[in-house]
Amino acid sequence: MARTERTNVRRREDLSEMPEWLKEKQCPHKKKYMAGKRIMPKNITGKEKLGYLVDEVFLAYNSARLKEACQLFSRRMLEPDVTIGMSISGALTPAGLGCSSIIPLIKAGFVDWIVSTGANLYHDMHFALNYPVHAGSFKFDDTDLRDNDLVRIYDVVIPYSDGLMATDDLLREMLIQPEFQKEMGTAELHYLLGKYCAEWERKNKLKDVSVLAAAYRAGVPCYTSSPGDSTIGMNVAGVELRGNKLRMNPSIDVNETTAFVLAAKRGGGRSGVVLWGGGSPKNFMLQTEPQIQEVLRIKEFGQDFFIQVTDARPDTGGLSGATPSEAVSWGKVDPTKLPDAVVCYTDTTIAMPLFTHYALANHKPRKLRRLYDQRDKMVKALTKEYFAHNKVKMIDGSEPDLG
Repeated sequence: MARTERTNVRRREDLSEMPEWLKEKQCPHKKKYMAGKRIMPKNITGKEKLGYLVDEVFLAYNSARLKEACQLFSRRMLEPDVTIGMSISGALTPAGLGCSSIIPLIKAGFVDWIVSTGANLYHDMHFALNYPVHAGSFKFDDTDLRDNDLVRIYDVVIPYSDGLMATDDLLREMLIQPEFQKEMGTAELHYLLGKYCAEWERKNKLKDVSVLAAAYRAGVPCYTSSPGDSTIGMNVAGVELRGNKLRMNPSIDVNETTAFVLAAKRGGGRSGVVLWGGGSPKNFMLQTEPQIQEVLRIKEFGQDFFIQVTDARPDTGGLSGATPSEAVSWGKVDPTKLPDAVVCYTDTTIAMPLFTHYALANHKPRKLRRLYDQRDKMVKALTKEYFAHNKVKMIDGSEPDLG
């Protein structure tokens, strides 16, 4: 070995030796903080499967948060004893995410109950009816779109007359049918609409294009936290002017969703949430625990699992950006379960297909829980425990009928 080369080797060896000042420094927690995966991924070749990219390449920032969400969901939340609620905000069904992702999650038994904006469920009906929804551009001239009988959801284009208004016409025909002439919660409303959507799918020779139809077949109850805040609610109000007897009672929804969470816990199981976006659906899903603890005064501790994908910041004070640690202060999340809480700051249209693919690739389907069929039984159990924890009687002074 030449003298210069031997000198370079010695220099490298000298540089690798730990300085005396560092040897003397006490670092009792260093190994804990350096316990994560070393960041040195292999070169991407183009032949990798999605699961490999998530596990081995999504290593930092929000890609790492998405990886954590995918792994938490498929490895722990999908265990048989976990009841999973999913909230849906933003215009997801018009963007095709109902077809691509939400329906597969429902069919696989990976979601047990849903809280959605009414708009998502309204636009879902276009797919069952085989009405056109097309990719467009956010650069389109909106005045020209209006003149050409089209509406735009950013870069999604829907016909006005033979899309929206045609859907409205059929919706009103349904809402005046005998089965709708009563007071009900939104789960029952959407279940009845889902029955029609399933039939439209069949007549149009379509398969698995409607979230409402898939939820109807799987017994997954679908709620909306603001029943009047969508075209479904607008049409309900419209036919009420004609004497229609349908009345939506939000208290039914509050009690049913609360009963799902309490039943999961009292049955020796756990409860988890997957929140796509924020807004009212997120709050409605998470308020189940404060309803149990604060209003009904039943001892409970909060959700066991929490996953949220959002683009909202927490520092503005809005619910959409509120973190799971903040939710602990409201009793919404069990403080001992914060390690099982993940927030990923990204666009749902990016995250949901990746999340769905990863879950389906890494976990076999679960048995359908069919919570829709168990609503009455679970609400009775909730009512019984409420009266057991509180020295109250019925408002009229009578004893409650606890079955």
